[in-house]
Amino acid sequence: MKFAEEFKNAVTPRAALLVIGVLALQLLFITSYVGALHNPKPKDVAFGVVAPQPAAAKQLAQQLDKLQGSPLDTRVVKDAKTAREQVLNREIDGALVFHAKGAQDTLYVASGGGTVLASALEGLATTIDAQQQRTVKTVDVAPASVQDFDGLSAFYLVVGWCVGGYLCASIMSISAGSKPASPQRAAIRLGSLAVFAVVGGIGGSLIIGDSILGALPGSFWGLAGLGALITLAVGAITLALEELTGVVGIGLAVLLIVIAGNPSAGGAFPLPMLPPFWQAIGPWLPPGAGTWAARSIAYFKGNDLTQSLLVLSAWAVVGIVATLLVSGLREKRRGAKAGPATEPAAEPAA
Repeated sequence: MKFAEEFKNAVTPRAALLVIGVLALQLLFITSYVGALHNPKPKDVAFGVVAPQPAAAKQLAQQLDKLQGSPLDTRVVKDAKTAREQVLNREIDGALVFHAKGAQDTLYVASGGGTVLASALEGLATTIDAQQQRTVKTVDVAPASVQDFDGLSAFYLVVGWCVGGYLCASIMSISAGSKPASPQRAAIRLGSLAVFAVVGGIGGSLIIGDSILGALPGSFWGLAGLGALITLAVGAITLALEELTGVVGIGLAVLLIVIAGNPSAGGAFPLPMLPPFWQAIGPWLPPGAGTWAARSIAYFKGNDLTQSLLVLSAWAVVGIVATLLVSGLREKRRGAKAGPATEPAAEPAA
């Protein structure tokens, strides 16, 4: 009996529920990461085909679409120049240019978008041409930096900004004993988060750039602004979840950003190499949107940024509005329960 009583005192029902929640997060972490990354292979990769005759190009596209496992989603492109531009604009991930003269074709890839995918496309093109007694020359239109092994630097940079965002938000809430924020306190926390985001964005861009590590090329201020937006978005949505659910919100933020967001971000393996579920959710979560945007800034001259920036901005706006709205409604309910202040009784006349 003594042990049972001590156990009840040591592990409260609330603590037991939190431990069960942590166990669920642990198992979801394993499921998400292993499920997304254990067997990467290209699936329906946007791929262009160029040939001197439209009929020949259409025939080649149909042949590539019938490859086992459907690794390519092929479309006919009118000429080599257009194919190169589409790869650089991130409209397609690669393109094969068939040359009628000679026995060598040209493959356009962009390793800045993910070296693993570029290598996979090169392997496919080499195998296809070898079956026709032809060879292929690979042209990398947006090559990854030699200091950016496997094109992972952009992903790790974004992960760092995401971690900073939810840790900053969590610490501001926990330091107050997880007390619900008043509207004034919520506004102060959001303002502090914004300052933290700007400093973190500049710091991350400085570390990753030529002045220190030299891991990523691209606009210093472009990456710094992106880092500030990512940090603000993640931090704001974490504050909102904490306002809605208390300390459980920290776990929900981990579920959203770390468990669902990181393996679907296209970092280790670009999106076309991930299973359908992770491929579908990746672009709509902060890590995936951030990774795409960081690579666009670093390697693709800022092309195809609109969707990613809109996604990150939407997370930031939703987080800010929800944090202020929930804290305001709670303050209003608290005032309603307290009721109007009572007037002190008048003193009897002398």
